[in-house]
Amino acid sequence: MNSLAPHGPARYTRTAISLHWLIALGIIGIFSLGLYMTSLSLSPTKLKLYSWHKWAGITVFVLALARLAWRLGHRPPELPASMPALMQLAANSAHVVLYILMFAVPLSGWLMSSAKGFQTVWFGVLPLPDLVSKNAELGDLLATTHAWLNWLLAATVVGHACAALKHHFIDRDDVLTRMLPGAKA
Repeated sequence: MNSLAPHGPARYTRTAISLHWLIALGIIGIFSLGLYMTSLSLSPTKLKLYSWHKWAGITVFVLALARLAWRLGHRPPELPASMPALMQLAANSAHVVLYILMFAVPLSGWLMSSAKGFQTVWFGVLPLPDLVSKNAELGDLLATTHAWLNWLLAATVVGHACAALKHHFIDRDDVLTRMLPGAKA
C-alpha cells in the first residue's frame, strides 16, 4: 500500500485514473453498440457486432475487477470538507451503485447468452463457461434484466458526469481535476 498523507492523497493514482477512463470509454462504447446492434435485422454483421459487444462487456468486467482490487488497496482522495454530509453520502452511494452495475450488467449479459444457448467466447479465442443451462424463458427474463440494468447504468453514469461537472464549474473544487489525466493537484 502506498504511504498516505494524514488526510489522504490529493489525487487518484495513475492506475485508478487509467482504469476509470478505460472503463468509462468502454461503457459508452458498449452501450452505443448495444443500441445500434439491437435495431439491426439478423445478418452476419449483426452476429459479429453481438460478439464484439460480448467481448467488450467481458473486458469491462475484467477492468472493473482490477479497478475494485486497486481501490481496496489505495484510498481515494477525500471529498471536499465544504461538501454537506448528505451530498457526501449521495456521492459515496453513487460510487457503490456504479461498482455494482459494472459487475451486474456484464454478468446479466453473460447469463443471458448462456440461457439463450450462445456461449461467450472472449475475443473469439477463449470460450467462457456457460453460467446457466439453456432455458428460453430464463433467457428472455435475463434479456429484459440486462436491458434495464444498462439503462440504469447509463442514467447513473450521466448523473456521475453531471455531478463532476457541477463540482468543477459551480462549486469550483478539485473533484473533477483529481481524476483527469495530467491535471495538477
